[in-house]
Amino acid sequence: MRTTGSRTRLLGTALAVALAATGALSACSSSSKGGSKVVVASAAFPENALLMEIYAQALEAKGISVERKPNVGQRDVLFQQLKSDSITVVPEYNGALLAYLDKTATETSQSAVDQAVTAKLPSNLEILQPAAAQDNDSLVVTQALATKDSLKNVSDLAPYAKDLVLGSAPEFKTRQQGVVGLQSLYGLTFKDFKPLDNSGPQTVSALQHGDADVVDLYSTTPAIKTNGFVVLNDDKGLFGVQNVIPLVDKTKLSQAGVDALNGVSAKLDTTTLTSLLEQVVTEKKDPADVAKTWLASVGLNK
Repeated sequence: MRTTGSRTRLLGTALAVALAATGALSACSSSSKGGSKVVVASAAFPENALLMEIYAQALEAKGISVERKPNVGQRDVLFQQLKSDSITVVPEYNGALLAYLDKTATETSQSAVDQAVTAKLPSNLEILQPAAAQDNDSLVVTQALATKDSLKNVSDLAPYAKDLVLGSAPEFKTRQQGVVGLQSLYGLTFKDFKPLDNSGPQTVSALQHGDADVVDLYSTTPAIKTNGFVVLNDDKGLFGVQNVIPLVDKTKLSQAGVDALNGVSAKLDTTTLTSLLEQVVTEKKDPADVAKTWLASVGLNK
């Protein structure tokens, strides 16, 4: 009987330990929405990688464990990984995101764009608060071409587009806020479309060396200033708004994480974003150092 009683007590003790461990794991899981690291990713261009680092450090300042996945790829790759739970957070741009979700979308105001995006997202995804910072698409030409053809506005391209090569990231070709809208709103049909990178060195080089006559560069791109390129005024308002906005898997991000990212949006404006990007691209500073310094300056490092 002593043997049976001891065995019973041992089994009871083991069961209690197991239940306690299960309870501890359950508590940990609920507090971190799954207990795993928050995966913050970026598209394959410098500004988005910088924003990824800012988001990651802001989350870490709140005690959240973060894994970084920089330069994952184009929007379609990132979006599929968000849908499949492979990543948790990505810095997005509301207008471009809407154009991806609905190629026929015509909303242009921030509130209308955000509402339309929310209506079209899968159930596990949501956008958080947009930043005042915008990085809009812009059609850019060399100073030489602008002078030669008296180009100031996008509409000024009308007599010349048929002889010009347009260069941009591949997705620009099928977007309403891209080639589709340039045709329908401005009546522009270019001689050819050259697929390039996403407002990166390949696109800049193509314009510098004449491989493309007109390119799409994001408005905060330091190379515009460095090379004396001319940004054509979007006089018919095709490109709308492009506010920086966190796109997240809401099933994987705690309220503390939401608050941290909204805190970043509350402090980030276009002038600041342009300055931070210039430090990374032109001054060759480490994005992690640039992010750390800025977050400390606005009190988001703790």
